[in-house]
Amino acid sequence: MKAELTIQLAHGGGGRLSRDLIQSEIVSRFGNGPLEGLPDAATIPWHCDKLLFTTDSYVVQPIEFPGGNIGDLAVHGTVNDLCVCGGRPKWLSVGLILEEGLPLATLRKVLDSMKKAAADCGITVVTGDTKVVGAGQSDGLYINTSGIAEAIKGFSLSPARITKGDDVIVSGNLADHGFAVLAARKNINISSALKSDTAPVHRLVQALEPFAGEIKFMRDPTRGGLSAVLNEIVENRNINIQLNETDIPFSTCVKALSETLGIDPLHVASEGRIVLICSSQVTDQILHTWKSMPEGFGAQSIGVVDSGKGRVTIKTITGGIRIVDVPRGELLPRIC
Repeated sequence: MKAELTIQLAHGGGGRLSRDLIQSEIVSRFGNGPLEGLPDAATIPWHCDKLLFTTDSYVVQPIEFPGGNIGDLAVHGTVNDLCVCGGRPKWLSVGLILEEGLPLATLRKVLDSMKKAAADCGITVVTGDTKVVGAGQSDGLYINTSGIAEAIKGFSLSPARITKGDDVIVSGNLADHGFAVLAARKNINISSALKSDTAPVHRLVQALEPFAGEIKFMRDPTRGGLSAVLNEIVENRNINIQLNETDIPFSTCVKALSETLGIDPLHVASEGRIVLICSSQVTDQILHTWKSMPEGFGAQSIGVVDSGKGRVTIKTITGGIRIVDVPRGELLPRIC
């Protein structure tokens, strides 16, 4: 039987194995353009008024989960952070921390997912780094990605602009990612329909350009979910946000797992969704625009902004009102 090819410590030593790994696995996928020749720094054009820059690290376990893996998650996560700040993603760096013994087949699958995701997002991998650590030191594979975007003219996003009467909109079903990772980690076979929502939101944001001036706030509800995003908005401000439970889109699988495990889906992460607050006069136009797109067909208006003392509340299915608090601790660690 042919031995499985794995990462060795020597792959991080700077010698022939390092060069072979980078050439065969990295340059072969991302080597056109600024990466060609492997310079120590990327040379990129700058001709816009403003650039956006972000960085994030990904340590999700398991590395593969229903609907994605750590590779496309790393691209989508950084791209989405740029997009919800009103940016058009352009350039990406990739840092890989590889563990000794990681199967090369796994690395190749992750890199292929990153290549596909980057192409779909229209972002170019322009620089990166690879390090190898000993067995047992990194759970197989960690990834850091940093991204640069051009600012889209017209957006002026700030919680300070939010006022009474504004609407809260989400672009689709929430909490699929967190529950999909949890189910994979705990071998919960609830349904083959439960998949991560990891996806890029760049097309959704770019479609909003005609309404940019009336959009006050955008965020992707990752760790802490919708509740963390909305509580951050109202903190130390004289506004409340009132949600309507019947309007919040959750899949059947998420509802089932939530009830079974006792986890509030408002606290659970999504990785391909937008939470948006806008003037009510453009709500219907935004929903119509998003619902016409595959990424936004599940978009819903889920609540309104009112004057108050910095609280998020929800009108339940039974007609009661409860406070939506921030999560206490980290309910689902290692989901990104």
